[in-house]
Amino acid sequence: MLGNNLTGYDETIVALATAPGIGAIAVIRLNGTNAIDICNTLFPAKDLHKQPGHTLHFGSIIDRGRTIDEVVVSLYKAPRSYTGEDIVEISCHGSPYIQQQIIDACINAGARMAKPGEYTMRAFLNGKLDLTQAESVADLIASNSAASHQTAMQQMRGGFSKELYALREQLISFSALIELELDFSQEDVEFADRTQLYKLINEANGVVTHLVESFRMGNVIKNGVNTAIVGKPNAGKSTLLNTLLNENRAIVSDIAGTTRDTIEEVLNIQGVLFRLIDTAGIRESADVIESIGVQKTMEKIREAGVVLYMFDTNQTSLEELRTQVETFDKEGINYLLIGNKTDVLGLPVMQEKFAPIKDILFISAKQHEHIQELKDRLVQKVMSGDVNTEDTIVTNARHYTALQEVLKALQDVRAGLDNQLPGDLLSLDIRRCLHYLGEITGQITNEDQLDFIFSKFCIGK
Repeated sequence: MLGNNLTGYDETIVALATAPGIGAIAVIRLNGTNAIDICNTLFPAKDLHKQPGHTLHFGSIIDRGRTIDEVVVSLYKAPRSYTGEDIVEISCHGSPYIQQQIIDACINAGARMAKPGEYTMRAFLNGKLDLTQAESVADLIASNSAASHQTAMQQMRGGFSKELYALREQLISFSALIELELDFSQEDVEFADRTQLYKLINEANGVVTHLVESFRMGNVIKNGVNTAIVGKPNAGKSTLLNTLLNENRAIVSDIAGTTRDTIEEVLNIQGVLFRLIDTAGIRESADVIESIGVQKTMEKIREAGVVLYMFDTNQTSLEELRTQVETFDKEGINYLLIGNKTDVLGLPVMQEKFAPIKDILFISAKQHEHIQELKDRLVQKVMSGDVNTEDTIVTNARHYTALQEVLKALQDVRAGLDNQLPGDLLSLDIRRCLHYLGEITGQITNEDQLDFIFSKFCIGK
């Protein structure tokens, strides 16, 4: 674990903590050893050193004899603050001009502009958060659905970390016993119970496997699902898009080939974001522009997490649909079959016509029939059932990669036990586990890695 002696992290920093632009109120945050001194030079109403922490103070910001604004100063004294250092937050009127004037005054008084994520990095360096909790702060800020919000909150509260810490502590205990055996190698004794180690490795393997497998769900929660609506011209793709969105987003016409480019919109269903892509109808065409649209459709099919294949139940034959299903299965495409326009001849007729093909969802996009069932099926398709965001779910690609390495190391430890390898070789694989677990929580890290992680944060957080 790095100490808090990284280059520049002993300096006092300042940044706008609220979103840039005009608003009723803006908050400017000062953090560091000299935060209170700097604010005192600009805020003559009170000596903040003499005030208790977690208090609010009204007065004016005055720079070189010029009053900039009337403000409320929030005071947080170390170590009882977000970063563990002294923090002063200046709540001013939301004029961009006022914001910049106060920031410039703080810089002239000795502060420097904060780097992206520097406040949260200091919280990590000072032991207020571990690295997984710190990264979840960025996820929480970026959350745009109920599921992504709940998952980020669960991780920020340390749910993920607790599982990893417990596993790491047990592995450290066994590693210490095995290391002790090496000191008594001449006596041929065993301090570490191999049966207990087997049990631990099997339990750890189950925990880590579950976490690795949860990344597919976590990626869906965090980034949404690319969902391509495909089919022949006039199957009702654009009508379905408009129905799902409850607005006329796509042009609907009886003329085949109306949609010549992809149209993309985002739909939130049960807390999961679906990036709906209405594509050009798949058919042979002499029209150059329409042909380009069909090529784009094929690209979207290959990129999609889910493909909604729509077909006109009145115009499509059983054999034609069966051929399409075989193609999707052969190419490993994750798809839902949507039989549209059942309002023309009636649902029972269409169900009988396509009875040999399973799992077709029959709808009428025009009449809004069975649309809720379609939404439910979409969520089930990508989540394999209802998502429980109270469980630990991996949403971070860095964590996923490290967990895969942990899993490999655990498997090597188990193979070593099976082959009765000596303790020094077992110890190497256990150390590998500990290394990658430590990388996730930040117990093992370096300055370049931290700079990369926190550079993706917004300035002021």
